[in-house]
Amino acid sequence: MFRIYNCIAYAHDLRLVGLAALVRVLASFAAIHLLRHARKSHGRMRGLWLAVSAISTGFGIWATHFIAMLAFTPAIPSGYNIVLTILSLVAAILLTGAGLAVSLTQNWRHGPWIGGAIVAGGIAAMHYTGMAAFEVAGIVLWDPVLVAASIVLGAAIGAVALPVGLHGNNEKWKIGGAVLLTLAICSHHFTAMAAVSIIPDPTMEISPSALPAGWLAVGVAIASFGIIALALAGVVLDIRDHRRSEREVDRMRDLANASVEGLLVCDGEVIVSVNTSFARLTGLSSANLVGARLESCFPDQVARTELLSRSNQTVETELRHLDGSTTPVELILRPIVFAGRPHQVVAVRDLQARKNAEQHIYFLAHHDALTSLPNRSHFNARIDQEIAALSPGRSLAVLCLDLDRFKEINDLFGHSAGDQVLQTVASRITAVLGERQMIARLGGDEFAILMPDVANPAAASRLAETILEALHTSDDTPDTHVSTSIGIALCPEDATDRQVLLTYADTALYRAKTEGRNTYRFFEARMGAEVRERRMLEHDLRHAIARDELRLVYQPQQEIQSGKVIGFEALLRWKHPTRGEISPAVFIPIAEETGAILQIGDWVLKTACREAATWTQPLKIAVNVSAVQLHNAKFVQELHQILLEFGLPARRLEIEITETALVRDFNRTLGMLRQIKALGIRIAMDDFGTGYSSLSTLRAFPFDRIKIDGSFIKSVNSNGQAATIVRAVLGLGRGLGLPVLAEGVETDAELQFLHDELCDEVQGYLLGRPAAIGSFRNLTHEDLVSDASGDLPLRAAQSA
Repeated sequence: MFRIYNCIAYAHDLRLVGLAALVRVLASFAAIHLLRHARKSHGRMRGLWLAVSAISTGFGIWATHFIAMLAFTPAIPSGYNIVLTILSLVAAILLTGAGLAVSLTQNWRHGPWIGGAIVAGGIAAMHYTGMAAFEVAGIVLWDPVLVAASIVLGAAIGAVALPVGLHGNNEKWKIGGAVLLTLAICSHHFTAMAAVSIIPDPTMEISPSALPAGWLAVGVAIASFGIIALALAGVVLDIRDHRRSEREVDRMRDLANASVEGLLVCDGEVIVSVNTSFARLTGLSSANLVGARLESCFPDQVARTELLSRSNQTVETELRHLDGSTTPVELILRPIVFAGRPHQVVAVRDLQARKNAEQHIYFLAHHDALTSLPNRSHFNARIDQEIAALSPGRSLAVLCLDLDRFKEINDLFGHSAGDQVLQTVASRITAVLGERQMIARLGGDEFAILMPDVANPAAASRLAETILEALHTSDDTPDTHVSTSIGIALCPEDATDRQVLLTYADTALYRAKTEGRNTYRFFEARMGAEVRERRMLEHDLRHAIARDELRLVYQPQQEIQSGKVIGFEALLRWKHPTRGEISPAVFIPIAEETGAILQIGDWVLKTACREAATWTQPLKIAVNVSAVQLHNAKFVQELHQILLEFGLPARRLEIEITETALVRDFNRTLGMLRQIKALGIRIAMDDFGTGYSSLSTLRAFPFDRIKIDGSFIKSVNSNGQAATIVRAVLGLGRGLGLPVLAEGVETDAELQFLHDELCDEVQGYLLGRPAAIGSFRNLTHEDLVSDASGDLPLRAAQSA
């Protein structure tokens, strides 16, 4: 070491030594900057920048060596062999280029170390070739130990220089690499110079072709300026590249921040950059996230391993927030080059909205949208589950519910009121159910209840009674008052199959409806045939019009004093193709319950009005109207349209309404009847005395006639009370100025009683049985009436 110090301090011009160091530093900076630029390039441009870096580094080594040689003052004549001097420059460039190329080998982490060692070998080759070019008047002796030390020292420092210079993007790594490369060259040079000993020998002469030191100074000066120019070019390129990188980073950051999805760039499991969407998703700032490990955001180790091991594959996991809560997310990883090095970018998609939507879709698939109750599929699955888990000695009950007259609520108050009723029913029944009991809406106004662990049928009865009481509250308004009929079936007593069990409960429900409604019934085996019979009638009734099975028959109405026929009542008949004639008392209630009465009633009105419009005699036609029709909001409009269509004067049409139809919604019915009256249509109260007879009804509604039910007429000669009631009604009609028609007159005695009591009009089998209108053509057409001999009694006219 002392010998090296003496070599530098006493055998060299220190000013030139400083100049050599400066040139070397500039050359090293240029080499590192150009090498980093070459690493970012591709294809032919990478080769070009490698060549520029190799030339810069080779010239730097060569210039440093010869400036230092010029600083060496042996005090004897000396010169430089031109060929060997040039050869030393070529060796420096080639070996340096090879080392730099090796250091940029992709996917080889040892490349920079080996490349640095090759560059150090180029330094040694250049130095000793340059020393061979040094001609001096003396004998040159070498210390082999220092020669070996110079080679080892240069190789060791050179091997470290390139890995340091190529590491990271921070300036400190560039400076460190350049300093180490400078140190490698300088340490090698001065250690090697310390190994030289020159013994002056005047007999030795310098070759005439040797290059004088002055000329060498010019060459070195040119090389130095080239090195400085290359260094400046490298600095300019680096600044430009740095600015472009910053602009690119800003642009990429802006693009990343504009993304709705969260994005993070990671190096292994370390986060190096995030966008604002990801920061907002976690609740942390970008500064807190950068440098953190992935496990701080994604705690699931299995998901992280799967994510990092596969690219372009989605992975679902949980994202942990600042407060410790988690959000379901979907991750996808892709490899990228970030800051000149391979990294991974992870896209983070918030799945909370999708999970919520999936849960909502699942809920909608298994629940009713209006009432939020389980639907049929959910209910069926639960029944199957409970049946499978049923323990010996225990039962379960299925209760089927159907709201009474729910269709009328929709017709009277609209579907919004109907929806409100359904929601009210759902909430009231749910409130009285036990923990394991379940209610479902099967559709329309049909509900079902599952009651597990039933000890005995009485438990199911108590639940049914509780439900009926829950639906009947004192604060109900007309549009929320509702009752229900309930059918109950037990498992395993009645059936062990879910479908059969539901069918039996439905069968019991029909029995409850036919036996008064607002009650419950248990399934009994004999019910099956009755319900099947009723359902077949329902089905056939819906198709009766299309199959031309319905017909109208007409029964005449007569003034009792004059014996003159004043009109006919149209009566509906159904002749079933296999069952024969079916009584209206059987099929009319079914039509009203199923809603088929609207279509049938419309057909009756059109058929009767069409027929009456063909009569030449201006006789009235009376048609019974159901409460369901009367409460149809379009009924008045349809009536008017029928009259216009067939050209029937409104005064000839009379609609007959029972008292029961009037009391369901007093104000609505009153308004409807007033509209009908405004059209000129006559209105009769049918079956007076059998329903909710009230004097206020006669006073409030615009009736044109009262019809006494035939059940009273049959008893006038045998029951004093019946006769008194008939007399009272006749007197009431005279007092109100309303004609009274007595129905069901079948005997001469009944007719005589009515005649004596001054009844206005009569109708019944005694005067004429209901028949096809053709039977009464002599009464409906003027030409035939004029041929008859006066006003014959109706029976004589019929027989004629």
